Amino acid sequence: MFLTFFYLLREKGIDVSVTEWLTLIEALDKGLCHGSFTEFYYLCRMCLVNRESDYDTFDLVFGEYFRQLQDHTEIPPEIMKWLDKGTMDTSQLNQELYRFDQHRDMNTVKRMFRERVTEQTSEHNGGNYWIGTSGGSAFGHTGRNPGGIRVGGNPSMHTAFSVMGERKFQSFRNDRALTMRQFQVAFRRLRQYSARLDVAKTELDLDQTIDSTCRQGGYLKLEFERPRKNTVKLLLLFDCGGTMYPFMELSNNLFQAVHKANHFKDVRTYYFHNCIYQKVYKTPECEIGDWVDLEDLFRRYDKDYKVIIVGDAQMAPEELLDKNGNYRGPNGGLSGYEWCSLLNSKYKKVVWLNPRYHGALTGLSWMESEHRLSELFHMYMLSVDGLKEAIKYLMAPR
Repeated sequence: MFLTFFYLLREKGIDVSVTEWLTLIEALDKGLCHGSFTEFYYLCRMCLVNRESDYDTFDLVFGEYFRQLQDHTEIPPEIMKWLDKGTMDTSQLNQELYRFDQHRDMNTVKRMFRERVTEQTSEHNGGNYWIGTSGGSAFGHTGRNPGGIRVGGNPSMHTAFSVMGERKFQSFRNDRALTMRQFQVAFRRLRQYSARLDVAKTELDLDQTIDSTCRQGGYLKLEFERPRKNTVKLLLLFDCGGTMYPFMELSNNLFQAVHKANHFKDVRTYYFHNCIYQKVYKTPECEIGDWVDLEDLFRRYDKDYKVIIVGDAQMAPEELLDKNGNYRGPNGGLSGYEWCSLLNSKYKKVVWLNPRYHGALTGLSWMESEHRLSELFHMYMLSVDGLKEAIKYLMAPR
């Protein structure tokens, strides 16, 4: 049953096992979805999806395969395009256009919606009949009509019978930019424990306690060991200003996640603009004079610090390669690329997280700086998967 659905899920990257598929078949055989298409969806997701990051992919595959079985009409792409208004200001909407009709039941609303989809040929805003925005129609978004069908947009009255065109789990995807929660989960992997020999044995050793108790015929004997401490030390370098403005919130989430974590031995944070030169700044404002010599930073923080650079690597080639490329401060007789090379040679492990990394797309001239830096550093996309790969490299033996 639905064997093509099984293969389609695997083709799209959801690793469904045969055991999980047979579990779903058994659940269907026992009638656990109770003849409801909605409950069938939840049953499939519960049996076949193991990670929340796959929810969005599952929704897309489910919609593709079962399109003909769904109890609502597919929305043509042109209607979705008409309804894409970005963030709308609803404070000045004409309330005279609102019409409240709360006497229609759900089946009637769905029938009317199917009729509108087949009839509508143009964009409509502020009306009372078509699928549109800002008016009193029961179909669309940003209007006022309880008991309709919201298509796209954001919830306001929370009274719609149904919501269409909404991808609830899109932000869970592993290839999307990170949230604070995802940062915190990812950084838990950045641990390297070591037993300290200069402290008392205060941590219960459960395995040794069981062994000692068994050897004494069941008489409890507690065994303790010295607590282990995470020895990871981090040096964070953030690109601030210019082309990094769109990623300020993302960078701040990463900063907060690291500094709220209490398992690192030490965390130090400095800033730069576009490229790392002779000096790095103490604050994200990158004020001239409020800086630290890079060579002084090398002396303060030894080679065992793991370095994470966050930046988009977007700069003119001369800013990276010319000895006078730094227009905001001193160059120290070296180009930005040479300073970056010194940084890379000083520390054992350095990664660069890039929020708009283009990877293999290196043919365009404006990508020259990114390409040169990606050859020098291990560069990763600033996404869930990218951060996992970066941490995997940081924790691997040299």
